[in-house]
Amino acid sequence: MVTRLPPPLFRRLELAFHTQYAEVRERTRGEGELLPGTPGTLTLRTGTGYGYWYRRYSNLPNQEAEDLVCKEGYEETRDAMQARIEFSTWVQEQVRHLRKLGMQVADKDVSRVLVELHNKQLFDGGLVVVGTLAFMAWLNELGAVAVSARTQDIDLARRQALKLGAPVSFLDALEATHLKFFPVPGMPNSAPSTSVKRPGADGLRVDLLTSGEHLGAVVPVPELSWHAQTVPHFDYLLKNPSQAAVLAGGHCIPVNLPLPERFVLHKLYSSTRRRADPAKARKDLVQAAVLAAVIVETDGGSLRQAAKDAPAEILETARTRLPALKELLQAHRQTLEEFERALSPAS
Repeated sequence: MVTRLPPPLFRRLELAFHTQYAEVRERTRGEGELLPGTPGTLTLRTGTGYGYWYRRYSNLPNQEAEDLVCKEGYEETRDAMQARIEFSTWVQEQVRHLRKLGMQVADKDVSRVLVELHNKQLFDGGLVVVGTLAFMAWLNELGAVAVSARTQDIDLARRQALKLGAPVSFLDALEATHLKFFPVPGMPNSAPSTSVKRPGADGLRVDLLTSGEHLGAVVPVPELSWHAQTVPHFDYLLKNPSQAAVLAGGHCIPVNLPLPERFVLHKLYSSTRRRADPAKARKDLVQAAVLAAVIVETDGGSLRQAAKDAPAEILETARTRLPALKELLQAHRQTLEEFERALSPAS
């Protein structure tokens, strides 16, 4: 009797399509500030006796907005905005096509938040996207197509104080999206909030995280006039983050991501710390297995190097996940062998 292996955890995107994504990412990174909402159109208004150009666009469902561009006659300013609108339209079309090819694209609320944080230069200052959104982004970056659970969370982290020209209010930045957010009460209730959330059970949640010895401690983040929740070994996870991008709504937003091999090992560690939430523990484990398979088949040695630099506690807990990884990686023998080498106490 022939034993059939389960299907692979991912498939490779065709090189031409991955190159298409890379072009969108690089052109967006060189664009500077991004236009929020839909690309929109230019409209000339002359009702006051003077002419003014406005950009009309949709930033919320069934709601149009207008931003003043310039006075009539300032053709250089008008033409510059028209070029930005045309670029935004091109990106929107590219993202729509990439979604159809199987690439990971988050929803419009995620797009609104990340665009605002980008425009306020928080990613330039060192803010890092972590969690499921980072997993989705790395699949795109590495040209892999895989199943990814939709996320209603944006997890943001900083390893050290962000390098900002001036303090930026975290809450004001989110409210600038025109989405309704409310602070999530801290635990215990006397603790400051570290998260905000959209109304409704499935409303988008934005969490601010940082490194700390104990899980869940609340520490101030003065440069954002906010607080963050600590996560053990985030200093390891967030060291030397990589410039990348997140596809969301009709946007491609430049962000920072943790190195994928460090992300894998920290996800294995996290999966052993979610005893009260087995569904999230399973999600962490699966994400670690999928991303490991992708990076091992791209760069076999990076996982071992990440393990050499990892704290002992991460390696010790990751070893306890080897039996579960053997089950998940049946179609990826090379990745399993790489895990066994990387996590070997003698390595």
